[in-house]
Amino acid sequence: MDHSHDGGGKVRKAWVVDVNMGYGHSRAAFALRDLSGGEIISGNDYKGIPAHDKKVWQESRKLYEAISRMKPVPVIGPFLFEALDRWQEIPSFYPRRDLSEPNMQVKSLYRLIAKGWGKHLIETLSKDPVPLITTFFGTAFFADAFDYPGEIYCVTTDADISRAWCALDPKKSRIKYFASNGRVVERLKLYGVPAENIYLTGFPMPKELIGGPQSKILKDLIAARLCNLDPEGIFHERYAKTLKAELGPARCQISKATHPLTVTYSVGGAGAQRQLGVQVLESLKRKIATHEVRFNLIAGTRKDVAEFYTEAAIKLGLKKELGSWLNIPTFDSRMGYFEQFSEILATTDILWTKPSELSFYTGLGIAVVMAPPIGSQEEFNRTWLQYMGGGVAQHDPRYTNEWLFDWIHSGGMARMAWSGYTEAPTHGTYRIEDIVLGRITEIQPLPLIV
Repeated sequence: MDHSHDGGGKVRKAWVVDVNMGYGHSRAAFALRDLSGGEIISGNDYKGIPAHDKKVWQESRKLYEAISRMKPVPVIGPFLFEALDRWQEIPSFYPRRDLSEPNMQVKSLYRLIAKGWGKHLIETLSKDPVPLITTFFGTAFFADAFDYPGEIYCVTTDADISRAWCALDPKKSRIKYFASNGRVVERLKLYGVPAENIYLTGFPMPKELIGGPQSKILKDLIAARLCNLDPEGIFHERYAKTLKAELGPARCQISKATHPLTVTYSVGGAGAQRQLGVQVLESLKRKIATHEVRFNLIAGTRKDVAEFYTEAAIKLGLKKELGSWLNIPTFDSRMGYFEQFSEILATTDILWTKPSELSFYTGLGIAVVMAPPIGSQEEFNRTWLQYMGGGVAQHDPRYTNEWLFDWIHSGGMARMAWSGYTEAPTHGTYRIEDIVLGRITEIQPLPLIV
């Protein structure tokens, strides 16, 4: 294979292509950036994108974000959101049946492709025909329709997917899929994708939080996390044998906490759940002030949301905790956000988020508290997360200071973190790298849990 250089001296073994709408597609691409020498191409926003192509992308993004933000608006909000959701609908899985007939979304994408949408991107990438890995179905369709000369891989980013992820005629398509879980594998088959074009890899997560196929870094992180999530030692006592076998006796000392108990609240890309963050902050106010809990409020790249949180914190009398026991970071770029988010997660014990693609992060041994889902994809993610035992729906956010700590003191949150680590896929990034580079993998195959 021709290992091209990306200009920064790093070797590009593949193109990694995302779209910068929301965070899901970009988060998966970020974890795979080593394959492309650190460079990620945004299919909807790359250097030299034709004005016409950019306009098509912008219009669809504006519509999606406007509808997401309007959801709380009485009557019209839920109506519009439901219409959008139905357009992206995932049909019921059972009874298993042929679902290969393309839906409206696929047909409308292909109508735009027939007019040349995406052709420039594929012509540009074809100059260096290394494998193309994309985290968005539309860009995979471009590569397929305009005969990209290298392999075409598409990474799925939810626990179940709509028909929109598959080509007009999946049996003739060259797109190969990296499936985020067993349900997606089976779903792709119902949509008509040949079994040999599907790899069960798990969702790709940042290597810096894992430390290789043997999880060297992750085992240290989870040992520290379990200390914080099991202050009474209830979980450690009950699972002593299992913990020693998996982590080794040195890591299993309950006194080994290396950071304070840390809760991270992460709001979605369209800023739809900012108010919830303030309710949680209000409830945890006293525990933050008395240094019983460290709280991270993550607004992504939305500086307006970060300002909103900072003002709320000052109003609640938490000004002097800002930057230490209460962190509201701002990020200058999407790449900066993903890099720092990994650093924040290294010392996060509980992640509070809507069941987005972050649901998969329970595979890093993080207990997840789920905010209400937005859209049917997230409802499927919620079901999957509960099925793995790695997450639980939030109780009333106004009383977080009570119920969350009941769950911690009973060892329940430690059990969730451990279930996530043992049941959910962790090594998706490494599996994908091995397949793309044609290496024999040393990682055990995933069970086909649907």
